[in-house]
Amino acid sequence: MKLTFISSHDVQKNAITALHERGVHTEDIAKLTYFLQEKYIPCLTIEECVENVESVLKKREVQNALLTGIELDILAEKGALSFPLQQMIKADESLYGVDETLALSILNLYGSISFTNYGYIDKLKEGILHLLNDKSTGHVHAFLDDLVGAIAAAAASRLAHRYRAKLESEHNPE
Repeated sequence: MKLTFISSHDVQKNAITALHERGVHTEDIAKLTYFLQEKYIPCLTIEECVENVESVLKKREVQNALLTGIELDILAEKGALSFPLQQMIKADESLYGVDETLALSILNLYGSISFTNYGYIDKLKEGILHLLNDKSTGHVHAFLDDLVGAIAAAAASRLAHRYRAKLESEHNPE
């Protein structure tokens, strides 16, 4: 039996395309990352945030979570899911929780700072998250809003760890 693999390049390309088709761009996520870290990293730039978001988006686990969550949102938008899943996802029911669980799969890659940042940004619904949570548009983003928040929080964690390492290397050169 011959094994076939889906190339990492194809998965990444499709995950980013899916984000764009749902109205989310790297810069939107980077703005959330900036919001989360601007108080802690002097002279932080949006470009640094974009670089860190792009690094998070290169991970296959992140791409898999995005593709899965976005597909479920699209199916719910089309009314293609079975009862009661259809209603729970379309309404983004607060007790459903699987959308947050999928987002946690991203946060697990980046440590405890990503969890606290995610909780904070998820409650505030800052920036693009506010738009994704607008139920009046007819679009379903039950999974996408949590995934975008998780990517921003993961990028913020990545930035925080790298900033700390930089400070330590400046103060303790070997």
